Amino acid sequence: MPPHKPTSFDIAQLAGVSQPTVSRALRGSPSVSEQTRKRIEAIAQQLNYKVDKNASSLRTQRSNTLALLFFEDPTPDETGINPFFLSMLASITRTAARRNHDLLISFQQLSANWHVDYEDSRKADGIILLGYGDYELYRPKLEQLVEQGTHFVRWGLAGGQDEMGTTIGCDNLDGGRLAAEHLITHGRKNIAFLGDASEHSPEFRDRYLGAKKAWTAAGVSTSKDLQVNAINTEQSGYDAAQQLIASGVKFDAIFAASDLIAIGAIRAVEEAGLSIPSDVAVIGFDDIPAASLAHPPLTTVQQDYRLAGEVLVDTLLKLIEGKSAEGKTLPAKLIVRKSCGAH
Repeated sequence: MPPHKPTSFDIAQLAGVSQPTVSRALRGSPSVSEQTRKRIEAIAQQLNYKVDKNASSLRTQRSNTLALLFFEDPTPDETGINPFFLSMLASITRTAARRNHDLLISFQQLSANWHVDYEDSRKADGIILLGYGDYELYRPKLEQLVEQGTHFVRWGLAGGQDEMGTTIGCDNLDGGRLAAEHLITHGRKNIAFLGDASEHSPEFRDRYLGAKKAWTAAGVSTSKDLQVNAINTEQSGYDAAQQLIASGVKFDAIFAASDLIAIGAIRAVEEAGLSIPSDVAVIGFDDIPAASLAHPPLTTVQQDYRLAGEVLVDTLLKLIEGKSAEGKTLPAKLIVRKSCGAH
């Protein structure tokens, strides 16, 4: 028996299955075979694991309401919401309405016990999570949601690699590849990446890794000096580009981990007297509305926010109904505008 209070993750490890399978088995979901369910139940009994009968996933009454929780991001205006998620909001709202569900919208903050609030108050049948800030700080909240058996789906690094709930996300690796290959075909040979490429920002990291793989294959420089950390704000992009310029490292292109970072970088590059795209080509990621309005209009990797909203709602409803619902990876698409051109 583990030295700590047993969790569903302990059962999953001993049973050789995923944590979501354990949750489905212990709530009697028909999506789990009888043989697997009995094995999981036997291990749970051996560990003296107690199922919380008050957990939101086990309640029988439904509110026909879904909760949409935005992570509060640093923004220059008062919204506190990543503009990409604002674009997704309309799709989520329409899809929920078509599925005869109301939508409850609120903020999630790392300092608040929103995960407990939505479990105990039973305000909603399930939760859609958008955004997370520093993923390493956010992860414990997800662990609690998983352990409680709360129905939730989140937008982020797709595929549920860490089993922190069912995750829908863009193919960030392929999106990074698309951006890199476009820059390479336009003759760029010293390409900087602006964005955190660590485990703290797994989506940014995968965009960087996808680009780096393409650059390496093409013999393009991947010097560490060409990677500068930035969070998802225009100011951070501006600061990162200024740092890059001040370092004196040679670069002829910037691949920014988000459109906001790219827009900030454009301002810093132009203030330094460099021309876009003749001196420096710039590519972003997301295709937020501001991307097409930037000067020059921003080439970017598009995440399909309309499809994302539909898949998030439909996946959550499957979970609420006790059905199997795997994470999905949605395709990325390159949108070419004037910020990236040939030398």
